[in-house]
Amino acid sequence: QVQLVESGGGLVQAGDSLRLSCAASGLPSSSRAMAWFRQAPGKEREFVAAISWGSWGSSVTYADSIKGRFTISRDNAKNTVWLQMNSLKPEDTAVYYCAATIGASYPSTSRYDYDYWGQGTRVTVSS
Repeated sequence: QVQLVESGGGLVQAGDSLRLSCAASGLPSSSRAMAWFRQAPGKEREFVAAISWGSWGSSVTYADSIKGRFTISRDNAKNTVWLQMNSLKPEDTAVYYCAATIGASYPSTSRYDYDYWGQGTRVTVSS
């Protein structure tokens, strides 16, 4: 059974940093990409960052809105993906979801390419 468990959310002030983590278990060895999405109240779930990996190394993709502020990374040994979020803004307030795919081998920005989802962790940024 695949499980993705996010943690690290919380209430911070604008300009602060947070690091989200996603611990994955049960993923097949063919899984080669994971991502972070977020959903603000009343809005669609949107792409934040994705990472894919293989024998060649890894590749990352970021949404324009967070580029330069957020960094996605992965620890293969721990099956954990992190999202380091710096210079947080009130508009970053959302529930952040971790996702994993067994079909795509590239850092897809489409939520429809991801097969497994975590329960989400809430990030609130006050002004």
